Parts: sequence; structure tokens; C-alpha cells
Amino acid sequence: MELDSVLAVASTVKRLRMYPYFDVANYILMCLAVRDDHTPPATASGSQAFSRVHPLSCWVGSMMMCFAGGILGNFLLGEPLITPFRSGRDVLLATAIWYFINYSPFDCIYKLCSFAPVKGIVYFLKEIRRVNKVYHGILFALKSFPGAYILVAIYGVLKGSASNHMKLFQRLVCGSWQPASIELLKPSVVTKASSVAAIFFLLDFKGHIDVEDSLLYLAFVIFFIFLRILLFFGVDPFLPFENLFCSVFMGGILDALKRAQKQPEAVETSTKSKTSNGRKPKEE
Repeated sequence: MELDSVLAVASTVKRLRMYPYFDVANYILMCLAVRDDHTPPATASGSQAFSRVHPLSCWVGSMMMCFAGGILGNFLLGEPLITPFRSGRDVLLATAIWYFINYSPFDCIYKLCSFAPVKGIVYFLKEIRRVNKVYHGILFALKSFPGAYILVAIYGVLKGSASNHMKLFQRLVCGSWQPASIELLKPSVVTKASSVAAIFFLLDFKGHIDVEDSLLYLAFVIFFIFLRILLFFGVDPFLPFENLFCSVFMGGILDALKRAQKQPEAVETSTKSKTSNGRKPKEE
């Protein structure tokens, strides 16, 4: 009976419609991210200076972040990049949220959305949406490219962490070119988690995991929400596994052995140098 209840809950979560509540959560976080990303260092957090001086650039950058999954997904599949903007309803909703976050009276909407409990709830809705995007991204890519499993996995990762990859281009549109911030140089926790989810969903679709789709979906919803809680405290749960993997397979152990081998030689050379420098000259 308990299993039936869990399956019912999992099926309900899996069938949740993303519009409007979950999409609104995504738009709020993306508009907040763009505004905070372009705050002048000398001013308080969330300054309105950029949106006041460059409203068009701020709007374009915000829309790029709001629809990052569709833009990057279409780029990967060779489809028109402008397709995600064909829904006037979604664009108008994202624009309205962008406007109120940047231009509301007394900045009340920005302060409300930045309030920690409210922002936490919005983040939880965002994580549910993220799992939905990874799941349906894998499903769509498998139909388009049945045998290209690497491409399918990459597509699922992009659908789940597109805003992190789009940030570089958003900053370029807003007049700040920072190539060192590219996601591939230092993947975020969200990208790592999306990679794990994409691989598991791909294995499940191919029949290599004997579990109900809805249960796996619910498990990753819980996983992403728990991960978001850890991120509030600055914890990266993937870091120990990364360090172990790099030590074993990426030359970490060999580098440590080389340093250990060179250390006695360096100490011996330093000792000889000190001895020769401290030696008194012979009297004739």
C-alpha cells in the first residue's frame, strides 16, 4: 500500500505542468541573476544602475537567460535559435517579470524575490523544473538521434544547466566579455548534477535500470532539492569523488610521487649550498 502511495505521488510530480508556476520561478531567478551580475562593485547588491542606463541590453540578456535551454538545445540540434521566442505568451510573461524586478516602485519586487525564504521556495520550484527539462530533453533527443548516446546525454545536460552555459554570452550582450567564466573550465554543481541525471535517465530509457520511470523522476527531484539545500551552505558533494577520480585516473598519484621524489633531492642540494656558502677560506 505504501508503495502504491509513493507511485501515485511520483506520477503526480512527473505529470506536473511547468506553466505557469515553474516557468515563473525560472524567469524570476534568471532576471535576478542578470541584475546581480551587473551590479557595480562600489554599489549595494542589486543596484539598478545597469538597467537604468542600458535597458535594452538588460532585457536581451535576461531573455537569453530565461530561454537558455531552448536556445542552446536548438544550437546543438541545428535548429533556428530564435524558435524558443515564438511563444508570445512566454516572452510577455518573462518580460513582465523582468520589468517588475528592475523597475517596480521602491524596488519592492526585487527585495521580495531576494528575501531568503521566498528565494528558497522559488529555487525549489526551479529544481523541479530542471528535472523536467533534463527528462524530456533526453526523451526528445533519443527520438531525434536514436543511436547518438553521447549527443543525447549532452543535450540533456544542456537542458538542465543551460543558464550556466549561457552566462558567458549574456555578459557579452551586456558589455562584459569574461571568457574565463566559461562553464567548461570550472563546471558548477548544477552542471555536474544535470550530467548525473541525464546519464541515469538515458540508461532508464534504454532499459538498463529496472525501476519505474516515475520513481526515478521523483528520486531526482528530491536529489536536486537536497542539492540546492547543500548549495545554500556552500557544500559541493561531488568534490570528494572528483578528487578521488583525478588522483587515480588523471595523473594525481603520479604527480604526487614525482614531487615526493624531487623533494629529497631539493633538500640535499639546499644543504650542500648552505655548507659551501658557510665554509671559511683557507689561510695561506
